[in-house]
Amino acid sequence: MVKVGVVGSTGYSGQELVDVLLKNPEVEVACLTARFDKKTQYADVYPRFKDRISLVCEDLDVGKVSAKCDVVFLALPHTVSMGFAQEFLKKGKKVIDLSADYRLPADVYQQWYSKEHSDKANIAKAVYGLPEINRDAIKSADLVANPGCYPTGVVLGLLPVIKDVQAKGASIIVDSKSGTSGAGRKASIPLSFTEVDENFKCYKANEHQHMPEIENVLSGICGAEVNVNFTPHLLPVRRGILSTIYVPHEGLPSEDKLHKLFSERFEDEPFVRVKPLGSLPELADVAYTNFCDIGIKVAKGMLIIVTVIDNLLKGASGQAVQNMNIMCGIDEKAGLM
Repeated sequence: MVKVGVVGSTGYSGQELVDVLLKNPEVEVACLTARFDKKTQYADVYPRFKDRISLVCEDLDVGKVSAKCDVVFLALPHTVSMGFAQEFLKKGKKVIDLSADYRLPADVYQQWYSKEHSDKANIAKAVYGLPEINRDAIKSADLVANPGCYPTGVVLGLLPVIKDVQAKGASIIVDSKSGTSGAGRKASIPLSFTEVDENFKCYKANEHQHMPEIENVLSGICGAEVNVNFTPHLLPVRRGILSTIYVPHEGLPSEDKLHKLFSERFEDEPFVRVKPLGSLPELADVAYTNFCDIGIKVAKGMLIIVTVIDNLLKGASGQAVQNMNIMCGIDEKAGLM
């Protein structure tokens, strides 16, 4: 039985982590931390956990959490996790960080997150936690950098063709649309109901902090620089990300051959499903699941790739548990099906 702790258990990702972990027969949730004025029962904060868990949320104490847990999930804000990951690693714990703190080289991180990294030594040791490309490395990792939500869908969508696309220098355009939970659980006027309901907008066009992550991962796969044009949008829904990726088709195989390429690349992946030709995925197909669904179409000289994920599961907590399962040598699908 793997004993786990969730640090930052009251955010959206933290809640999803607890929910998924409680469904995992190989896991015992041994510790939950959050900031409260006094010790508080987790089920009192979130009644949906009543009769499922009886743990009290406490302030974070690295020593106490380490004494109770084998694996620690850090569901903390960006720039905060790096202050604690190194402490848990020193105590011999396996760490899965859901923030961006270990996804990028230190200089790129500082440029996009406006803070110098305080744990540069562990950046090089961290394994990027996208199982579909790094499963073997994740098996032996002590520190996993859980991918961002947008990069998960985009990288998976481009994975079967990115080397050919990069080799011919094709321009890549990514148009992504996310539910509001992707911004985290915080008070914010632009995310309030009356601002979001019956509205739709783009934001941070070619300036979003997930763009360098997408480029860094794809460049690593190709062994050469990859650039993308990335524009995210905010949907008036709670959860889910739909990404539409446009790549000039010139020089690529026919639609039938491309579909076969996608199908063969993902045929052994438990959480990636390729739609039949003529069918494109929708958010409802993957809501509340750890799946990434992918569909392709070739039209007017363009390869169009559409991916959908649940941003809180395959885009965050579900993928984090998938990584934990791999790290601990248990069924990769445990708790996730």
